[in-house]
Amino acid sequence: MDSLVLILFISFLIILMMGFPVAYALGISSFIYLIGAGIDLFAIPQKMYGGMDSFVLLCIPGFVLAGNLMNVGGITQKIVDFGDHLFGHIRGGLGFANIGSSMIFAGISGTAIADTASVGGIMIPAMKKSGYDAEYASAITAASSTIGPIIPPSVPMIIAGTLTGISVGRLFIAGIIPGVLVGLFQFFVNYYISKKRNYPKGEKKPIIEILKSFRSAFWAVLMTMIILFGILGGIFTPTEAAIVAILYAFIVGIFVYKELNVKMIPNLIVESARSSASILMLVGFANVFAWILASEQIPQMVANGMLSLTTNKIMIIILINLLLLFVGMFMETISAIVILFPVLLVVTRTIGMPDIQFAVMAVLNLVIGLVTPPVGVCLFVASKIGGISLAKISKAIMPFLIANLLVLLLVSFVEPVTMWLPSFM
Repeated sequence: MDSLVLILFISFLIILMMGFPVAYALGISSFIYLIGAGIDLFAIPQKMYGGMDSFVLLCIPGFVLAGNLMNVGGITQKIVDFGDHLFGHIRGGLGFANIGSSMIFAGISGTAIADTASVGGIMIPAMKKSGYDAEYASAITAASSTIGPIIPPSVPMIIAGTLTGISVGRLFIAGIIPGVLVGLFQFFVNYYISKKRNYPKGEKKPIIEILKSFRSAFWAVLMTMIILFGILGGIFTPTEAAIVAILYAFIVGIFVYKELNVKMIPNLIVESARSSASILMLVGFANVFAWILASEQIPQMVANGMLSLTTNKIMIIILINLLLLFVGMFMETISAIVILFPVLLVVTRTIGMPDIQFAVMAVLNLVIGLVTPPVGVCLFVASKIGGISLAKISKAIMPFLIANLLVLLLVSFVEPVTMWLPSFM
């Protein structure tokens, strides 16, 4: 490997260990490489703009703002209430409500950490108060948050599609079955553990109360349906869907729930702009970094290296899964995608794996990493809300982690799990 490439990687790792954000680490290491290679530094703004100059990336500020509008409008509490009304009378009912809320909330937030913080802030105290162990309440909240980036809209999938030219709409649709499977597998784990530990169950709610609760949460469910069927039916693109989501969230927050105040909107716009800007900056610097890797033929070297170890398709998929799970434990999902996705895509294309299947597999791997001990980010968030140690939540999350890994195996080796729904587009 060229000495400049070694300097590129070493400087990147050193800057990361110094505590700099990933975007800055990518940018500074690329700057060092270009200086050493004698390449005109105008390449940095050119490649940055080239990476960010994508119509699809307009999805990100759109969905971020729509999610913030819905959250401030009180939607999270209404989703949780509906889940409690629907499942509360079953043994472990609040656990079911927790997972179900995450499945609905996934269609609004699109990120695992947002799901953990929003749903966890309500569900973890409620479960503890009802008699659930604090570590179990925290673990189930963190585990169910992995559904967020799988069920559309999904910010990581937007990034993956933008980087490689894969249809974001098809990626969104491909995530539906895996996302639902994660939820169903976690339902089974919750039922088994709740029966074993004799966790509480509430009184069965009258049908009229369930219907009233559904009416309150209906607008959140409808938002997800509008996004899904709008894209699937070819009514609008993912970018246009984000704009529709903003208008929808504004109207529902102001006129239906009446918890959104017009005075809140400027602050929400600023907050959403900051979140979106950090993501877009990451994409821009990642494009510079990826351009350097491509010019040095690093993706081809990685592909050849893996294929030199084995040409067996199953073994290569297992190796990729292990790599992504490991990286997902230490690195934020979007950062890992912008660095690894284009490189590993060369490998999966060589073994004949469909791009969409690999994209869903990669995102699922990385979000599982967010809840994998010892350093999964969502574990820290949930343990802080639950007031427990990382060791306790790490032990409690293991059954849910196994359930997630079983879904990952299905996504990795059973092609129709991801490719069946997109085939209708």
